[in-house]
Amino acid sequence: MLHQQHFILHKPYGYLSQFVNNQNRRKNKKLLGELYNFPENTMAIGRLDEDSEGLLLLTTDGKVSEQVRSKKVEKEYYVQVDGIITEQAVEALKGGVEIAIRGKKYTTLPCKASRLNPAPVFEARPKKVRDERHGPTSWISITIIEGKFRQVRKMTAAIGFPTLRLIRMRIGDIKIHKFEAGKVIEVSEFTSF
Repeated sequence: MLHQQHFILHKPYGYLSQFVNNQNRRKNKKLLGELYNFPENTMAIGRLDEDSEGLLLLTTDGKVSEQVRSKKVEKEYYVQVDGIITEQAVEALKGGVEIAIRGKKYTTLPCKASRLNPAPVFEARPKKVRDERHGPTSWISITIIEGKFRQVRKMTAAIGFPTLRLIRMRIGDIKIHKFEAGKVIEVSEFTSF
């Protein structure tokens, strides 16, 4: 029987969640293989876009990938937004908001959302988010069970608070803890979702 391998990664800002750059227009992009010597056939389970950071699970086992991407598994994000988010906006997120997916209207499933006060502290990212001269920012936690393309960013934009920084903190019971950006650990299995 083939031995499957599993990895937990803190994806740094500026990396694509892939191993091969199959988009000619995006030359010189940083890929996951630059962070660690992953075995052949390793795949990212769910993606984080280039500007997003945080927890990324990788595996050589397609069945595990399907399980994690199911609607049974929560994904929690800490999101820095432009402006001081209101309770009304947080409530709107919880109930589901209308976003566009491939040009079609889509209403997100109800989710968990709350303001993070005090704001979490993370190491500065290589490209500065922006400075205080451009107005205040605030942080929220959003926990979803689906994963549409750029969904969290579209959700915060839909309520009038565009995302400035997005960090995935948790997938199921697996948390990023105090992993520094770029750190990879191999695990024998992803313990419980």
